[in-house]
Amino acid sequence: MMRVVLFTLCVGVAAAFWGSPDWDHLKVTWDASDCNSARGFSDMPRTEKQALLEGWTMMSDCYDTPEFAGKRYVKDDDTAVVLIYDVKGYIAGIQAGIGPQPNKFPPPTMQNHPFVEHDGKQYITAYFTDPSDICSEGRTSAMFESEGTGSDLYIQNGTRPSDSDKIPKLERNIGSTLWTKGHCFRTMGVHYWYNLRKDQSCDEFFPMFLLYNEGILDGFGWAFLTNITTSTRFEHPIRTAFGYFLDPVPDCLYAQTDGQTTLHIYMSDPYLSFC
Repeated sequence: MMRVVLFTLCVGVAAAFWGSPDWDHLKVTWDASDCNSARGFSDMPRTEKQALLEGWTMMSDCYDTPEFAGKRYVKDDDTAVVLIYDVKGYIAGIQAGIGPQPNKFPPPTMQNHPFVEHDGKQYITAYFTDPSDICSEGRTSAMFESEGTGSDLYIQNGTRPSDSDKIPKLERNIGSTLWTKGHCFRTMGVHYWYNLRKDQSCDEFFPMFLLYNEGILDGFGWAFLTNITTSTRFEHPIRTAFGYFLDPVPDCLYAQTDGQTTLHIYMSDPYLSFC
């Protein structure tokens, strides 16, 4: 009951600011139990200047790491969230980096696409602008003001930023892809999973989901089939929750014993996702 009341109060506050579906936020970690939670729906700095003020430190500059585009920043060495800025200091992408796992996740089928090994960790990367422009041009202040967090979502699916796939921003255009519609959940949105099948192997389970709200892409997330306890930013869904998000639920997920780790990433206010 308390969770419902808190959700209603949070939505009531957010609804007063209902506006366009532009990507005017960058938040990570789902937690609808408390709208004042420091952990849940945590705001990420969208400019390099603000990141520095908040104690984020640079991992690599443009062109330092050919595997990734942009200036990469981390806070407190927690690579659950690595923020990427363009050459002009505006938000351009986000990564998660995970160390070696007891169950040897990610499987060979996921190595080099979408996971890329660097400095002993496996990274999965998304860009909010065309990765070819991040270090060469970047965005102007006017573009940042009009686009917010970004113009489009690109998922790096190879060992170079140029290997990135552009995700349909409008839900009506996703039908020509292999993304499979799941269920809608308040404060998350309508889930889509890549080529989801009931009889698939977990080695084929693409470690990402998309979130649409009112027909527009406004979030996504990582889904790792391993139990990562090194960061409080990560979420750990229980098996009984699978049916709330996936349709169908692959049989292998119920048989999987190594735990699950997710991370929701929002480009809009999650409390405006009503289903």
